[in-house]
Amino acid sequence: MTRNTMTVQEAAEYLGVHHDTIYTMVREKEIPHFRVRTRIFFTKHNIDAWIEAQEQANMKQAQ
Repeated sequence: MTRNTMTVQEAAEYLGVHHDTIYTMVREKEIPHFRVRTRIFFTKHNIDAWIEAQEQANMKQAQ
């Protein structure tokens, strides 16, 4: 079975940013996430959809 959830560190590695950046984005509600008590998790599906939305928004701004 494939695990579809990522920790903060795994999401940071997946996106190629520092884990502090992920914590800031979570705090500012800039990235889709969910919590289990105090732990923060991400789903690969939602992160991929968020990346796609970011790309589309950037393409619109460039036009």
